[in-house]
Amino acid sequence: MGPIIRLKNVTKNYGDKKVLQGITLDIYPGQVIGYIGPNGAGKSTTVKILCGLISDYEGEVWVEGIDLKKDPLSVKRKIGYVPELAELYDVLTPAEFLGFMAELYEIPKETADERIRKMLTAFGLESNMNQRMDTFSKGMRQKVLIVSGLLHNPDIIILDEPLSGLDANSVIIVKDLISKLAKDGKTIFYCSHMMDVVEKVSDRIVLINEGIVIADGSFEELQSQQGNQSLEKIFAHMTAKESLSDAADQMMSAFEN
Repeated sequence: MGPIIRLKNVTKNYGDKKVLQGITLDIYPGQVIGYIGPNGAGKSTTVKILCGLISDYEGEVWVEGIDLKKDPLSVKRKIGYVPELAELYDVLTPAEFLGFMAELYEIPKETADERIRKMLTAFGLESNMNQRMDTFSKGMRQKVLIVSGLLHNPDIIILDEPLSGLDANSVIIVKDLISKLAKDGKTIFYCSHMMDVVEKVSDRIVLINEGIVIADGSFEELQSQQGNQSLEKIFAHMTAKESLSDAADQMMSAFEN
């Protein structure tokens, strides 16, 4: 089976700043890709390109055989996107907001209503379905955002720090859900700074630094290359310009005198 997502020599600059420097990746159906890197490495730019939010890039992006530049709308219909920040229509209730999203994706009302009810109930939000979201906590808003990204049953799911603000039980639900979605043939593109979670849910890890892929493989493969270490330590070893311990010592020195 061929790749469901193909990036070929993708480059993006902001003025003189090179953000992506020739990213080339083939991603296959059912894979859970942990896409990691330091702040400013180019993760968010990659995600925005895949979601059709940035169009002025160099290189080629194909999604299910569709050229993203030529037909971005068709690509967007195949992707479910959960951004890091939950920008919602606060004056709406979850039922209203998700109902509106279902209409955009042309999901039949009866099907949409059933999905919304089941998914919100799974997240413990059944009693909040008709409550305005301007009263919601960050975690509650994040749950609604996750539901909105999965509502149209997309083939490709892009998650950018999806666990932000969630309580421990909800984190367990999302981690289990990622595994079940992958077994169902969904492709998961997972961006996060939570190395322990990436290590557990990903069957392939792509590490980028300064817009370049510097590691690509399973966690076990990365361990064999870098020594029997946690992903957090592998990440630090490959991306830190200076000793992290020295940096902590330097921070503590600010309290001297």
